[in-house]
Amino acid sequence: MSQSKISRIENRKVRPSLVDVEQILRALDAPPNVVSEVSSLARLANTEWRNLRDLRRKGLGTRQAELKALEASSTHMRYFLLSMVTGLLATPEYVRASLAHSPADTSKAVAGKSERQAILYDASKRFTFILAEQAVRWPVVAPLALAEQMDRLASLSYLPNVRIGLIPVGLPTPRVPLNTFTIYDASLVTIETTSGSLVLRDDRDIRGYLEEFTGYEGRALWGDDAREKLSAWAAACRS
Repeated sequence: MSQSKISRIENRKVRPSLVDVEQILRALDAPPNVVSEVSSLARLANTEWRNLRDLRRKGLGTRQAELKALEASSTHMRYFLLSMVTGLLATPEYVRASLAHSPADTSKAVAGKSERQAILYDASKRFTFILAEQAVRWPVVAPLALAEQMDRLASLSYLPNVRIGLIPVGLPTPRVPLNTFTIYDASLVTIETTSGSLVLRDDRDIRGYLEEFTGYEGRALWGDDAREKLSAWAAACRS
């Protein structure tokens, strides 16, 4: 490890990864009890919990600004969507309905989600979305509006830098998915839960989620197969 990196860690300009910490501990020949304690602290330092109550108190519009900045600084974003369509792909009606349960003012959040969608047309960015069938078909909006949402997914799948894959119910996958998650390049993972979001920065955690995403990617329907499935689901909504 370079002296300059050690200096940046010592001066709190860089957050050391768990691997960095282990290298330092090994170089110092630290005793096992110290290795265990410091490694635990390093994992905590590379994990951040964002409580939904705190996000609402700060304003949901602020959250949209944070996501916009994160998307602007990333090149390849991978989204695994288990239960809902993400704001980047959502129609205005779907966005409003997805926030209808919030007790906070959602007007800035709705506007922020719509503004963020412009990044899909930035050819320097790459987006890979994998949606479980229940994410696409969950009745967040009325049937006709849901059909329009499916039409939008099909339309966006033609963008050269956007890939949209589907995992229909019954399609075998390497593992059982438990959460919606997003991977920003190979530097950060966010995991969505009912009460908030978890942010992981540790290299090994990120590699684990990249492997999980790749497993789903290999089983999902893409291109014309995905669009054919979306068309069938949309027709069912309209009937």
